[in-house]
Amino acid sequence: MSATTPARGETLLEVRDLRVHFPTVDGLVRAVDGISFEIRRGEVLGVVGESGSGKSVSFLTIMGLITSRQAQITGEVIFKGRDLLKLPVDEMRHIRGKEMSMVFQDPMTSLHPMYRVGAQVAEAVLAHEKVTKKAAAARAVEMLRKVGIAKPEEGARRYPHQFSGGMRQRAMIAMALVLDPDLLIADEPTTALDVTVQAQILDLIDRLKTEFHAAVAIITHDLGVVAEHCDTIQVMYAGKIAEAGRGREMFYNSRHPYTWGLLQSIPRLDAEGAHRLNPIKGLPPSLIFVPPGCAFHPRCPYVMDVCRTVVPTLQTAPGAHPSACHLSDAEKVRIFEEKVLQRS
Repeated sequence: MSATTPARGETLLEVRDLRVHFPTVDGLVRAVDGISFEIRRGEVLGVVGESGSGKSVSFLTIMGLITSRQAQITGEVIFKGRDLLKLPVDEMRHIRGKEMSMVFQDPMTSLHPMYRVGAQVAEAVLAHEKVTKKAAAARAVEMLRKVGIAKPEEGARRYPHQFSGGMRQRAMIAMALVLDPDLLIADEPTTALDVTVQAQILDLIDRLKTEFHAAVAIITHDLGVVAEHCDTIQVMYAGKIAEAGRGREMFYNSRHPYTWGLLQSIPRLDAEGAHRLNPIKGLPPSLIFVPPGCAFHPRCPYVMDVCRTVVPTLQTAPGAHPSACHLSDAEKVRIFEEKVLQRS
């Protein structure tokens, strides 16, 4: 970051009508189909949805890891005043890792098995800054200490297979944050970790966000994961944003049937007696053959005739947050209070 730290709360990233479509022999895969959102400095955004909803593709495109060579990309991705989709490859390579970085879903496929962990963290420093190998190695050890690796000097000399799953995830976070980026993207950072380690990793991201004055985007399929850690949440379905709002609003005042289904599928520890989960019926749609109208209508228990033909847009009712659903706001409130809030 620059010597003068920008004000907390300023808009860091603004995505405008982003579309990412992949041509295939079977047809056009509309992986991301017109999404708009922003992330402010110091804010944690949770992006939630089932596999295939477009969560990861959105942020891989923002990172420049999906380009016009692989997909048809339109829209704008404004990061610190620059449209990333229009930048030359070399300039984007400098931004990636230095100003924005990503923690990938599976650290075992992201960490090189033949190189020591410390060397891999130091490599990020050497790629972006003119420092000696000794100085980069010292930075790597210090970063491993910050992310909670016990005996970081010893840990830096180990190979990835000698780390536990939680330690590998910490090492990935160290690699992502060693250059003090403005934006950290964490793609399913708690997958395959037990619940105790999940909590530790999320608490670590919270602490490092404050220490590094960064914005964070957490991509996940589990609303429960983001419940206590995200300032804002956006729910994605079939390449679009179904609903977006402040974290607490999404749990106690949600406005979309898909979000209701996600809420009802979360286990409750405070429920009395047996508590039956209510999974969402059916499967996510093919992104080549997206249903007409609302993409969720084949699975929605509240479907109406208009849902089968007219695509809903994100609209905000007075005193509410944006949601893309044809139900009236009064009906959304009634259904949520009577059928969702009491059961979730």
